[in-house]
Amino acid sequence: MIRDLIKIYSIIIMLDAILSFFPEMNKYSWRKHLKKWSDFTCEPVRRRLPPGLPFDFSSMIIIFSLYFFTKIFSYLW
Repeated sequence: MIRDLIKIYSIIIMLDAILSFFPEMNKYSWRKHLKKWSDFTCEPVRRRLPPGLPFDFSSMIIIFSLYFFTKIFSYLW
């Protein structure tokens, strides 16, 4: 069950990263909720990344961290 929740959250983060390339989508309320859910983990990573990067790597870092977390703890589940 935890793995499924992590997969769903990874999909939310990927959707937010893809939709960030379409600024016209920001006016919808579901998009604002999606951003709020993904920013819960991405925002602390963004603050630690150096400013001026050409791409926001925080979503990739979070997804790889979640993947790494599930692989490490899959032996315990």
